[in-house]
Amino acid sequence: MNLMDIFQNKVLIAVMVGWLLAQTLKIPTEYLRSRRWLWTMFFAAGGMPSSHTALMVAGTLAVGLYHGFDNPIFAMSVAVTMIIAHDAAGVRRQAGKHAERLNVLFDELLKGHVLSEEELKEVIGHTPLEVIGGIILGLLVGIVQWMIWK
Repeated sequence: MNLMDIFQNKVLIAVMVGWLLAQTLKIPTEYLRSRRWLWTMFFAAGGMPSSHTALMVAGTLAVGLYHGFDNPIFAMSVAVTMIIAHDAAGVRRQAGKHAERLNVLFDELLKGHVLSEEELKEVIGHTPLEVIGGIILGLLVGIVQWMIWK
């Protein structure tokens, strides 16, 4: 196996394209939301669309299209994708809401004290709409790649 074999792995390419497109799309969607260009959104967790969901859906669909929807690896990919999408909009979203409230609490209670004022990261999860955006993007990446590179 040589390094060029990696570039022939169609599932890996779908996963990476799904992630890259999702992270890139976070910049203009954040601008539409806040009217500010936040280039750091490329490296951020959270935001529209969910890159975790996009990369998993693109990879799962690529497994099905290239290796068969009856393949056990496709079944496992669906299961892992469901867990990741649920986690993105569930547990991680709640952790972000907790961070948001704790930051407000620290601001109100600790003003003037010599304690760390480092804020907790608030945007670590996704709204259901952001997860749906990731699903749609992942489906588009998988389908377009398959149409171009059968």
